[in-house]
Amino acid sequence: MNETYDIAVIGAGMAGASIAAELAPHARVALCEAEDFPGYHTTGRSAAFREECYGGPDIVPLTLASGQYLHDGGFLRPRGGLYVAREGQDDEVEAFLERFCDSGVTINRLDRAGLEAMLPGVRREWVQALSQPNCADIDVAGLHQHYLARARSGGVDLRTRHRLQAANRDGQAWRLDFGAAGEVRAAVLVDAAGAWADRVAQLCGADALGIQPLRRTVAQLRVDPAPPAELPLTLDIAGDFYFRPDNGRIWLSPHDETPSEPCDAAPEEYDVALAIDRFEHVVDWKIQAVERKWAGLRSFSPDRLPVYGYDPQVDGFFWFAGQGGYGIQTAPAAARFAAQLLLRQPRDAMTERLDECLYSPVRFATENPA
Repeated sequence: MNETYDIAVIGAGMAGASIAAELAPHARVALCEAEDFPGYHTTGRSAAFREECYGGPDIVPLTLASGQYLHDGGFLRPRGGLYVAREGQDDEVEAFLERFCDSGVTINRLDRAGLEAMLPGVRREWVQALSQPNCADIDVAGLHQHYLARARSGGVDLRTRHRLQAANRDGQAWRLDFGAAGEVRAAVLVDAAGAWADRVAQLCGADALGIQPLRRTVAQLRVDPAPPAELPLTLDIAGDFYFRPDNGRIWLSPHDETPSEPCDAAPEEYDVALAIDRFEHVVDWKIQAVERKWAGLRSFSPDRLPVYGYDPQVDGFFWFAGQGGYGIQTAPAAARFAAQLLLRQPRDAMTERLDECLYSPVRFATENPA
């Protein structure tokens, strides 16, 4: 089958679904997914939360700009967050506060008594915390389905089992070969392929940017006592763990970032054991069972910022990749912003404060002219 579109989006996870939905009112769009269904990899395995500091100060504008959309859509559930610190970690706490002091995020400092009130059973060596009252759980599946529904209602053609095999620029259009699934022609190709973003770029003749997939592990624990439903997301100020409650269980991660090839990621026993060891040094709860464990890939560019924009060397190739672990909490603003860049439309109230240069692929071409 050979069909022609204005835009072909490669990848139907959160990135691809959200930008396809934003583009749908303005163009004929094909949303092409390699797997049997959208969101099989990172999107479908996320333990996502909206945490205002996540990703650093340069991600904060995207997070804050996305907040109203997520709230109004009913995709957020208030949680609250805690960055906990041991005795002797005053420097880390001060550095964290200084890093985000002008970012617009809400952070409150807690002493030991305040920490104990929010995290029962916390061990005595943890003496202070930074509280983030605006932290919330995200309904990842709901948000993903919302964008897929918006895309479909806008006329987007969702094509599963479409794994890109080859791409050639033919005049003003791409000829995209999906093997047995057929061929698609499109004026613009959007690379929203997550862990496979560099591979898609190279098929199109663009330089790889060094977008590296990193494995992240999560385990579900049954603990005694069962965690209170209102327990905050708890993170280590040094970045060694995080955990939060989920339906009477604990979701726990060692905050691992193990380089990986693009793949169907699986958890390693060592990472699960490491997470448990770190957890047991935070609270005095008894672990009764590890009920589930899984892993996903979070893909980062070399400077750990996302990449939005037209490739400076390859005509009609648009990057929407490198969104790491914050791609879900920033999805509304990121997709709106990227669609405006692609269509060369003016900004709106959601995106007016975002810095195009900060996320442009041109930053890598400047550093590596060859």
